[in-house]
Amino acid sequence: MLKTTTAFLIFAFKLLLMTTAYSQDLSFSKQLFDTYDTYRESALTHRRFKQIDILPLIDQLKTDSRFEVTTVGESVEKRPIQMIKVGSGPRKVLLWSQMHGDEPSATMALFDIFNLLRTDGPFEDFKKQLLAETTLYFVPMLNPDGAERYQRRNALDIDLNRDALRLQSPESRILKGLQQSLKPDFGFNLHDQGTRYSAGPTPKQATISFLATAYDEARNINPVRERSMQLIVGMNRVLQQYIPGGVGRFSDEFEPRAFGDNIQKWGTTLILIESGGYPNDPEKQFIRKLNYVAILSGLQAIATDAYKTESRSEYNTIPENERYLFDVLIRNAQIMRGGKPITVDLGINRYEVNVGNAATFGYRSVIDDFGDLSTFFGIEEIDATGLTLAPGKIHPQPLRSLADLKKYKLDSLVQQGVTTFRLATPSRATTHLSPIHLLQPTTTAVRPVQTGRIPTFVLRRGNQLRYVFVNGFWYDVNTGENKLATGVIE
Repeated sequence: MLKTTTAFLIFAFKLLLMTTAYSQDLSFSKQLFDTYDTYRESALTHRRFKQIDILPLIDQLKTDSRFEVTTVGESVEKRPIQMIKVGSGPRKVLLWSQMHGDEPSATMALFDIFNLLRTDGPFEDFKKQLLAETTLYFVPMLNPDGAERYQRRNALDIDLNRDALRLQSPESRILKGLQQSLKPDFGFNLHDQGTRYSAGPTPKQATISFLATAYDEARNINPVRERSMQLIVGMNRVLQQYIPGGVGRFSDEFEPRAFGDNIQKWGTTLILIESGGYPNDPEKQFIRKLNYVAILSGLQAIATDAYKTESRSEYNTIPENERYLFDVLIRNAQIMRGGKPITVDLGINRYEVNVGNAATFGYRSVIDDFGDLSTFFGIEEIDATGLTLAPGKIHPQPLRSLADLKKYKLDSLVQQGVTTFRLATPSRATTHLSPIHLLQPTTTAVRPVQTGRIPTFVLRRGNQLRYVFVNGFWYDVNTGENKLATGVIE
């Protein structure tokens, strides 16, 4: 009886400690969330920044004695790769971002974190403890050549996250060298993922996804990987306050060439964070804020050892990333085939295309699927029940050049169902910044609506225009809602 009572008391005490820790954890993260604008780095307002934009911010850190800035190597094109060190504690943490040049969400968040660490305010106790218990090493932009082009790969056209074994790229050798020399206890591998991942088979975008990377084919769990799971459990609980149901778990299939998998194998507890999509956040500024909150919450758990109270079994309750989303899903549209009407759903996806020096971009959209899509969801959805899909109108006057578009009131033309112009002379471009579809002189006719085609068409109810689509973006004739974006040339 005494043993039973003692065991119960021990269990109750542990439960009380866990409940208290969870309460403190959520309170701290809420304070981070609520005060975020105080620390947000105002020099970074969009995601297509380049290294030249962050170098002045790093130079500012050099004036603060708490930060140590070191050039740890150079990229293929001789751009400096810099590491920022802060803190003097026994727990070493290495954080790196933008090993893929077009994945900048966490890079922005790291500069927000630097601002919090160097600004007096309500977090003094946290900062004192963090910097006394941890030593933090940040590499904000591992692939500056890729960032220059806003592309995934580096200047050698190598994916750095598939170069952990051969180490063909200087950037890869830098990252492995840091892991081998610093021997960090924890590593944060910070990425972006596609915006169309869903959190499980649901309409929820996987706004943030986590992964405790596997270190072998069998996906075994040793103490190093278990700590990854425990930290992720805590960060997931934090994020559920702000994106309930919007956290995913990336597949842990072992990838022997990847840095995350190898760094876990080399003895560093690895937390991979993927920034996905969130409604009406194309520049990922809200997602940046979530990174800020999640990373700081994770660092607090490391500094206090709070993660040790987490159950790794909860890691597997996070829904896996799935592919259940289209950018736009049109349901129940009627379309004529062989003189007969059929009812179909259309799944449309939008793909970014760099324009000029990659600081700006357009879209080239495509009908990715067609038919019965009743088991899928759209980030934007249109119920086209009772509507017939048909080609839009082609303007009777050919364009001599793209500049001639300035002569026309495109909004007014679109409202009349005009979706397309012909070009009088060929253009090398494939996209442009005006919301209209352009046909090359060699394109003799508007192509039928089917998979692989650019989604430019109209939806009508009888003779009444209801929606006008140009390059996968749409205008609602009834309400005036205008989601038209950039045009396309084919």
